[in-house]
Amino acid sequence: MRAGTPLGIEAKRFMDAGDLVPDEVVVGMIRDALADRPDDFMLDGFPRTIAQAEALDAMLSEVGAPLDAVISLEVPRDDLLRRLGGRWICRSCGRSFHKVASPYDGSPCEVSGTGCDLYQRDDDQPAAVANRLDVYDQQTSPLIGYYASRGLLRRVNGALPPDEVRAQVAEALA
Repeated sequence: MRAGTPLGIEAKRFMDAGDLVPDEVVVGMIRDALADRPDDFMLDGFPRTIAQAEALDAMLSEVGAPLDAVISLEVPRDDLLRRLGGRWICRSCGRSFHKVASPYDGSPCEVSGTGCDLYQRDDDQPAAVANRLDVYDQQTSPLIGYYASRGLLRRVNGALPPDEVRAQVAEALA
């Protein structure tokens, strides 16, 4: 989207309207991104559905870039609710805080010079977070079996401290 490619502009049109970007647009964007380096890539947050995974498989087959591994960061639902629902943002400077991991310390706002005016985005509200997790359970969690059956799935305990998660991911990709 930043590069202003035709697919990026099309994706932005859907996002600006609050709609999901259609699979064919997302897969097309990935195809374009892999055109120069089909053997050296990492995807984050895609695919999200079996249909997207199948489209990705077909596209990767076309460009000769098979998947080496798929990482499943596994975190208990209660932890996810706490993590995702704890973000607060300053209206002026945009700095992000977390009520547990990095709470607001009263420091001045980088724009106003006074205290930060914190708010919680709609998608960080508890009901919205729970809904996102329900959608994940319905649409995305089937990918675990999809990739496990192909011998590609690598499970990582995402509830560990960040350095340990990073080490597990690096080991899973080695």
